[in-house]
Amino acid sequence: MTVPVFRFAPSPNGPLHLGHALSALLNADMAAESGGRMLVRIEDVDVTRARPEYERAILDDLDWLGIGYETPVRRQSEHADDYAAALDRLAALGLVYRSFMSRTEIAAAIAAEEARNGRPWPRDPDGAPLYPAADRDRPVDEAQALAAAGRPSALRLDMEKAVRLAGPLSWREFGDGLGGPGETVAADAAAWGDVVLAGKFAPAAYHLAVVVDDALQGVTDVVRGRDLYFSTAVHRLLQTLLGLPAPRYHHHRLIVGADGRKLSKSRGSEGLAALRAADATAADVRRMVGLAVRH
Repeated sequence: MTVPVFRFAPSPNGPLHLGHALSALLNADMAAESGGRMLVRIEDVDVTRARPEYERAILDDLDWLGIGYETPVRRQSEHADDYAAALDRLAALGLVYRSFMSRTEIAAAIAAEEARNGRPWPRDPDGAPLYPAADRDRPVDEAQALAAAGRPSALRLDMEKAVRLAGPLSWREFGDGLGGPGETVAADAAAWGDVVLAGKFAPAAYHLAVVVDDALQGVTDVVRGRDLYFSTAVHRLLQTLLGLPAPRYHHHRLIVGADGRKLSKSRGSEGLAALRAADATAADVRRMVGLAVRH
């Protein structure tokens, strides 16, 4: 019988808040209940945002919460070769192209197209506009010349080709629990358009890195926030294209602030360290995120 493997995978670009605590605690609780393993992965592939002091703070917070995990932790920054190998496999399938448009150029192209045809430009499930097709249709030799000349670029997935190659996809969703049969959810990766696979400052973007890491670490159960629910479609697509196993997915409720919005590092949501400094306990945090206190 396969031993379940769970992972908590924070990015060291800010302090953990209550939303992270819920995710970490659910992973640890499910690992304990199932007799499984608990891993921690530091998602520091974006070197422009990752900070070692935040990594230390994250591990301190997990220790304070009483979450045990296997060591050593996996750091994405130490595994660029794994992501390069995955990119090479996708490129060999003819699914990768180099994109050069800046945010300003993207916005201008979209505005011009909307003015021309009078229809809103399509957007992904997070509300971001889909990437225009200009670079995807650019001749390879021209793209190579631009890159050689030092033009900033990113590597993107040709979503139309990828979806056609992979065929219909789905995932098994189990919510924030271990029991029950779960449900089959159709994976609509095309809704995300030509997603970034790697950028100037990162050997792999989130979507690619997470599926490679989960497969290499033998993760069987992905427990994460509902804000990543629709992203699972892209992950299932990449798993299929790369021949990687599909874990079970558990997307849990989000912790929201007084304004009704999910907690966020970028908006300065109160960190766990601040709660600890105010003499809160790990049991208090469990109550605050709606989990029973364990004795």
